[in-house]
Amino acid sequence: MELDTFSAEVIASISHPGEARQFSLSEAKQVLPILRKITQASAQELSPCQEQMSNLLDCDPRQEPLRENFEQIVRKWISQVQRLGLRVSGLWEVGFDTGDGYLCWRYPELRLAYFRYYAESFSCRRPIVQVIEEQQPEWAHQ
Repeated sequence: MELDTFSAEVIASISHPGEARQFSLSEAKQVLPILRKITQASAQELSPCQEQMSNLLDCDPRQEPLRENFEQIVRKWISQVQRLGLRVSGLWEVGFDTGDGYLCWRYPELRLAYFRYYAESFSCRRPIVQVIEEQQPEWAHQ
């Protein structure tokens, strides 16, 4: 999907890095295709670097430029994700703030399917369907 086919509302949601915003489930679903495209491109760019690094010993002097390249790719991805108003939880792990916690997504998942409360780690995420059935949160009905 090309960037110009996204609604003006989604494009207007792009902000300054670190400027968090709150999402309803429907808003998060609108932003997800952009996030997936950004993350897929970064993951593909990072893959050869990771492969080269894994083939070298840690003490190999060729590791340093690879580490720098790795860091540059990841920092660029983090900046792009934060400009969408999202929270980075780990490499390719992202949270959409709902006001109650985070709708969670991890590359290469195809859809938003998980939620976690603020005090929980990314590994404690639960299926969105379960949270909606139990809590009926406001962010799920907006």
